[in-house]
Amino acid sequence: MCQLTHHRHSIFCILPPHMLSSIAKNGSSEQRSAALQTMATDATFRALRMTVQQRGVSNTQYQHATAVEVKKKRTIYDARNVETLPGTIVLTEGSKLTDDITVNEAYEGLGKTFDFFMDVYARNSIDDEGMPLDATVHYGKNYDNAFWNGQRMVFGDGDGQLFNRFTIALDVIGHELAHGVTEDEAQLTYMYQSGALNESMSDVFGSLIKQFSLKQTADKADWLIGAGLLTSNVNGVALRSMQDPGTAYDDPVLGKDPQPAHMQDYVRTNRDNGGVHINSGIPNRAFYLLATQLGGNAWEKAGLIWYETLRNSNLRPNTGFQRFAGLTSRVASKLFGLNSAEQAAVRNAWQQVGINVN
Repeated sequence: MCQLTHHRHSIFCILPPHMLSSIAKNGSSEQRSAALQTMATDATFRALRMTVQQRGVSNTQYQHATAVEVKKKRTIYDARNVETLPGTIVLTEGSKLTDDITVNEAYEGLGKTFDFFMDVYARNSIDDEGMPLDATVHYGKNYDNAFWNGQRMVFGDGDGQLFNRFTIALDVIGHELAHGVTEDEAQLTYMYQSGALNESMSDVFGSLIKQFSLKQTADKADWLIGAGLLTSNVNGVALRSMQDPGTAYDDPVLGKDPQPAHMQDYVRTNRDNGGVHINSGIPNRAFYLLATQLGGNAWEKAGLIWYETLRNSNLRPNTGFQRFAGLTSRVASKLFGLNSAEQAAVRNAWQQVGINVN
């Protein structure tokens, strides 16, 4: 199992660059200012991470602890609206919840994510070795994002005009922490199709964590990522829709959701590391189709297939959609039997998004 100290790419932000760029172009002066500040902050973190990676520095900032026992260990810090990490400790494991809803949501979101991976896949935290889960809230002023930096979750408060606080959506928390799982297991290169798969894996697990918490079957889930994050000023329901990619929002300021749902609409671009937040809509929809075709609790069969594919030794860092689809079929065969209903459903799901699996 790989260590989280071996990072190959930048921070993982929940808000895609194309959305921030649209705000910077179309928003009010206050909205533009918040978006530009967020973009500048994100770029600073990426440059810092890249410098560390290129130098091969063993920075304790990115190291994790190893624990023998299975036990949650959460620590929430408060940055108090400055851009300094980690901030001041305000809540630790087992302590009484505070009067700050943002602190409490972060604490509970980390716990629900830990519980999901432990209860469903017997995974002991992000690294399967009991890694403590830390988060910093109230990061920056009007910071429109949340990210995982390899050490902790970091949440902005949003600008209050377009975005609510970033702790409001459990699937956002689960999405970001799942990047740590992907880093630990597969190190999918954060560019083009492998990067889109990286983003999709986080959307899959983020949605499953929310469904598991709400005890929802696949047919009852909303399959939205970030529901509740957009304010009532925005014409939209979430950041992304796994059921219908491209329909999550259509707003004068945020622009229109650009995600494709089929390979015939695959977006070729050099922006956003080759469209990692855009083309993830294709494997997202494949997973939705599989989960709803199989029915029941999505984490039991569809989620298990995806999780075991992530852990499969044949999953290379540069794996694209076609190879990933083939691996999910092989994993389904191993888990449920050759030519089983589950394997047939996997092939059918991929075929519906334009990828044929032999």
